[in-house]
Amino acid sequence: MRRRLLAVAAALLLVGGVAGSAAADTPAARPSKAAASVQVPDGVTASAAVFDRQTGTFTEQLNTSARFRSASVVKLLLALDFLWNRGPDYAVPAADRALLEPMLRSSNDDAASHYWEVNGGSAIITRMAGRLGLSDTTPPPAGYEGYWGYTSLSARDTVKIYRYLLDSAPGPVRDFVMGNLRQSTRCASDHFDQHFGVAGAFEKPWAVKQGWSGSYEEGTCGSTGAASASRSAALALAPASAPALAPAAAADVDLTRPALHSTGTVGAGDRFVVAVFTLHPVGTSYGKAYTDIGRLTRSLNVPGAARPAGWWYGTWSNHVNVRPDASTGKAPITQLPAGVEVLVGCQARGQKVEVPPYSNDWWAYLPQYGGWISNIYISSPDNRLPDVKDC
Repeated sequence: MRRRLLAVAAALLLVGGVAGSAAADTPAARPSKAAASVQVPDGVTASAAVFDRQTGTFTEQLNTSARFRSASVVKLLLALDFLWNRGPDYAVPAADRALLEPMLRSSNDDAASHYWEVNGGSAIITRMAGRLGLSDTTPPPAGYEGYWGYTSLSARDTVKIYRYLLDSAPGPVRDFVMGNLRQSTRCASDHFDQHFGVAGAFEKPWAVKQGWSGSYEEGTCGSTGAASASRSAALALAPASAPALAPAAAADVDLTRPALHSTGTVGAGDRFVVAVFTLHPVGTSYGKAYTDIGRLTRSLNVPGAARPAGWWYGTWSNHVNVRPDASTGKAPITQLPAGVEVLVGCQARGQKVEVPPYSNDWWAYLPQYGGWISNIYISSPDNRLPDVKDC
């Protein structure tokens, strides 16, 4: 039996809470919904909104007017500004399609910078705020005009953006933008795993546009020599040499703490619009922020939305490989953000893995990744997870 020394556990376990917990759709784990159901993890500043398009009402509202730096969520406005009044068929030229599709699906930053530069920078935000009636959306602060990710957004304005797309936009515009958001790639263009929040909390159909900004460790999703989180001054993150923030700008919209946002729609016919914005303590790892926004999003009241079945467990170690089968013989599918919480669908015996002084031949299947990790990297004292079914 594998037992971790307390000192080792304290150093390696990056995810708090109970090691294994049943998913929200398991009858034994379904709590009764209180009026204020949003569960905000300690140290996290959050805003959330859930709008039910079928009933025309909000089922969840938390600090919905609070303004956050948008990070890549602003790419929705960049795309809509490009598509505005393009003619009767709203045709997208091939050269622009080659930029807009990865910008919406994989959060490509170079594409965003291109449209920011050629279409007027901050003027894009002013135009789109006026067109859509966005009350909390403003361009980046003075001195940071090139930082499109410093545009301010709120949860309620984000709901307005999606409601425009779904209810008012010309059909070709709606189909182009929402069609790309439904094809969100797990690995973003900068090699960060972007299927947190809405994409992790609910079963498809969903469509998402995510955002992240801060001094996170290197991305690991996809190929192993992944790019760093550092971005140039024209992108979402400030370089180390950036000038000190003006006090008014810093007080208005926090440009310092790591941000992680999840927005989109959930359910058949895009019934629910969901917007979650979060800020995390300085020094928070990507895996910890990913876990915290996941827990918050899973607590939202989204009536009837399908929740993935399984058990949520924390992991330890940096960049754990997700394998196509229960062995190390094949190249990994991807790697996990360090210390992230994952959904385990079932477990099975496979190749023995050794991390001295421990060894384990049990493997966990992760349905949201379509692959396996050794149980040795899961935060549980026993080799076999006690509450997880066998595959």
